[in-house]
Parts: sequence; structure tokens; C-alpha cells
Amino acid sequence: MPAVSIERAKAVLSEFVLVNQETSIDKLVLGKENYTKFVNEFWTAKQRQANSIHEISYRACYKPQLPRFFIDIFTEKGDTVYDPFAGRGTTLIEAALMGRNIVSNDVNPLSVILTKPRLNIPRIDEIEGRLDEIEFGQSEADIDLSMFFDKKTEYEIVSLKNRLLDSDVDNWIRMVSTNRLTGHSAGFFSGYTLPPNQAASQKSQKLINARLEIVPPYKNTKEIILKKSKSLLRNINSKLRRELKTINSTFSSLDSRKTSHIQNDSINLTVTSPPFLNIVKYAADNWLRCWFNDIDASEVESRISLCRTVETWSEIMGSVFDELYRITIPGGWVAFEVGEVNNGKIKLDEHVVPLGLESGFVCAGVMVNSQDFTKTSNIWGVNNMKIGTNTNRIVLFHKPK
Repeated sequence: MPAVSIERAKAVLSEFVLVNQETSIDKLVLGKENYTKFVNEFWTAKQRQANSIHEISYRACYKPQLPRFFIDIFTEKGDTVYDPFAGRGTTLIEAALMGRNIVSNDVNPLSVILTKPRLNIPRIDEIEGRLDEIEFGQSEADIDLSMFFDKKTEYEIVSLKNRLLDSDVDNWIRMVSTNRLTGHSAGFFSGYTLPPNQAASQKSQKLINARLEIVPPYKNTKEIILKKSKSLLRNINSKLRRELKTINSTFSSLDSRKTSHIQNDSINLTVTSPPFLNIVKYAADNWLRCWFNDIDASEVESRISLCRTVETWSEIMGSVFDELYRITIPGGWVAFEVGEVNNGKIKLDEHVVPLGLESGFVCAGVMVNSQDFTKTSNIWGVNNMKIGTNTNRIVLFHKPK
């Protein structure tokens, strides 16, 4: 497609002032330079209701409406969209739903397990038939999971862990099982624990059980998998299933600074959200998921950068931007979502702008998507409107032709 010009991009964003008087235009002043800042609630959960296939719980993830906003403006069908910090795959799944090719990377291999099966979607009858084929034995886990699961449930989980193969339907069941391991409602394999997929330690779970005077009840894993599958697929029809399978996709689990497998000048648009200092410990949250998928959680943790200072974070992100510049087509775009940290005193967008400029990008401006208090921030123990991140701050970069 003809690349969207930086002037056109600014015009598109400026149009929000005309159609919605609540949009405000401000200036981000860095040194002697001024950058345009657009402030409004540009996307919400109510706008363009997201497809049900997105409903995979994962800590620290943005709404699908965010990447859709930029994919819609800056790409056409057949273009390639990239996310170097893919997480649960929100950007990539939304891009695929819109007919774009995708390149996915995340140092945590769980990202591939959670994302790839949603491009190769089996039918409900295939899922149900395969679940009927899997026989449950009485093998115990090789670690103590009694604080999370009833013994019979544990047998079922271990059977799933050991007997799932590498096929579209088995990979789907593995994804859903990974997603249903722990949570605080009847729709999870565990007894009551922390919010979805933020796995407590074994010691912490014992304290939770003692405080609430609970014993993990039996959960029928096959019923839970089938129910969650039906929920995920309620917006998927045969036509969309076929279209998703035709998407050209690349997956990797590498350091985002070292992605030599991605060709120069091959990415039309990157939409991503990097780790924010050490606010969220992704590996610690995922230790049980790693066990289920035979992933060495300590090895993954050693490769995940948890930065304690803005200076260290900026040094790492600077190298990421160098790599993004290499792989972005001339005329291509990067939407880099960051937040506020340290009780709102640090606004990472002010640190990101110079990093992109140093790598050769032009900054088209900063979009601030103002939000109300959210459930996610409450899970983090953060009051969104006071001390945490109460906005999506997206720094928009353009690679000159």
C-alpha cells in the first residue's frame, strides 16, 4: 500500500478535535522541540466490540481496540504488523482478524502457546471429540499442587499435560488448559486463588486456603475446556476460520533487540507495549503455566529484563528501537504504548520520544487515551486515577522514506 504520510497521520489525529470537542491538543516539550499531544478517550471496550477470540486472560494487556485504531489507519489487508512484546497476542490476533500478516515475538515462549492456536482454530465438534479420546490416568504431578487442585483434578491436569500432541486441536486444548489453570471462579481448574493467571506461590496459596477455610474442590477439566472453547468461538464462523488459517504468520521467542530472522524493511506497522520497569513480574506470575507446558521458568526469567531504573530501561529500549528501525519499511509506523510509573511521577513517553529519534524515526506525536478506573488496575492494587497508570500513552513514530 502507499505509505501514509506523516502529514496525513497528523491530520487524521487532528480530525478528532473537529468530531469530538472533548479532544484536546497539547504540547510535549522536550528540550527545544515541541511534539503534538492528543488527549481523549479514543477507544473504549464499547467501541467496535472486540471479537470473543481475544478473551484469554493475561496480566498487563491492553484492549484490542488499541491496536485496531492504528492498524485501521496505517495498514491495508496484506500488510505486515509486528509486536516485539507480544504477550497474549492482542495486537497479532486483531491484525489477523483484519486480514493483515503478522510477525510475533516475545521472550516468554508462553506467548506462542497462547497466540498461535487462535489462528488455526478447530471446530467445536473436533475439540469435543478429541477430549473424549483423552483417557485420564492417576499420575500425580512432579511438584506439590495440592494447595491448588483436588487430587482427581490433578490427575486430569497431568494427563492433559502428558498426552496432548502437536496438532491444531491439541494445541487449542493446551492453550485453553493453560488459561484455565488458576483463577477465582468455577470456570478454572483450581480452587479459589488470585485473579486469573497470576499464580500465587505454593506457600501463599496455603495461606489463602487457611484464611478462607477452603479445600480445592473437584473440577471437571473437560467440561471447563469445552465451555471456555465455546465462549472463545462464539464470534468465529467458518469463513473467518478459513481466513485466519491463510494469514502469513511468524513466531519467535527471542530478545527483542536481536531479531535477525526478520528481514530489513519488512514491517508496515509495529504496535506494542514493553515491560514497564519492574512493576509486573511476568515470570513469577506464570510459573504454573510454565510447569504445565514444560518450560523452564527460571531460564525464561533470566532472559526477561526487569529494570529498576528509567536509565536501564531506556538503554534496553534504545536497542529495541534500533532493531525496529531496521525492520520497518520506509514510510512505516511504530505505535509504542507506555504508561506512568512511580506514582505517576515518571511519564515514560517523555523518555521514549528521544529513543525513537536517536534510532532515526520521526515523532508524529503522542496520543493519550484517558480512561476511567479499571478492573485490571484494581487487581494490581493500584488506584488508576491516583497513583498508577490511568492512561494509555502511545508515542507514534514514522520511518522517513
